[in-house]
Amino acid sequence: MDAYWIIEKNHPSEIHWHGVSRFYYTGVSPFQKIEVIESSFYGKCLVLDGRIQSSEKDEFIYHEALVHPALLLNNSNRKKVLIMGGGEGATLREVLRHKDVEEAIMVDIDGEVVEVSKEYLPEWHQGAFEDPRTKLYITDAREFVERAEEKYDVIISDLSEPMEGSPAVKLFTYEFYNIIKEHLKEDGVFVMQAGTTHHLKIFFHAAMSSTLRRVFKIVRSYQAYVPAYDFIWSFIWASDKIDPKNFSEEDINNLIKAKGLENLRFYDGEAHKMMFSLPKHIRELIEREEKVAYDSAPLYAVED
Repeated sequence: MDAYWIIEKNHPSEIHWHGVSRFYYTGVSPFQKIEVIESSFYGKCLVLDGRIQSSEKDEFIYHEALVHPALLLNNSNRKKVLIMGGGEGATLREVLRHKDVEEAIMVDIDGEVVEVSKEYLPEWHQGAFEDPRTKLYITDAREFVERAEEKYDVIISDLSEPMEGSPAVKLFTYEFYNIIKEHLKEDGVFVMQAGTTHHLKIFFHAAMSSTLRRVFKIVRSYQAYVPAYDFIWSFIWASDKIDPKNFSEEDINNLIKAKGLENLRFYDGEAHKMMFSLPKHIRELIEREEKVAYDSAPLYAVED
């Protein structure tokens, strides 16, 4: 029987308990509390500020959903990819599965999460930090992008949702998304993790979609169920040229085969169609939302 429990509050009247059979690591960085635990159900887990970020048994769902649509559908044969966040290295791992990626730039503000992940989560990064195509920077992502001179084929935001007082707040605003667009190539793609599309907690996601629609011509919400989160989890695709809904199951499967990615565990043509096919009530909630997050009026992902 588990001696310890992690209790995640999803709402004042709803909590999710995770039994803990072992603590591999616990510490506090300048930004957050970091734990690596063993869950009796989900295996090894990375926990930040008391919330599970990814688990051994199902992290592949989240990371394949975040990475592969954008990497497959961008048609550059010499890709330069920017990853913001993703400290455990699994997003980087999935990006590097694409042999046409020449350079993968990862920017994370919390170097302690990266170092802890290197030591305790080898199942996640699988050596990605040592790949010669990887360039790792420990710094604020907004400052990095503002200073950058190059343009990228794909930019991936694997950042935690912004809480009041968090340095991530200005990574989720109209002004920052304009900076992102300036650093994308003409047919580039921006994708982000965007909270949950649970219809009772969809405001953050819908507001991010509304904000991005002021910047990009093509903005698509998509989702996948991640069991460790106990929620449908969501992502947003943004581009001026490429619409992921224009690709059939056969198109996706052909691209996967051409790229030598048949061993993906979650993502294929059928999963692609499923992810980008949202229920009517969810589509309506997203389409109706007009809230825009600005630097002067940022949006917080309030956990209530």
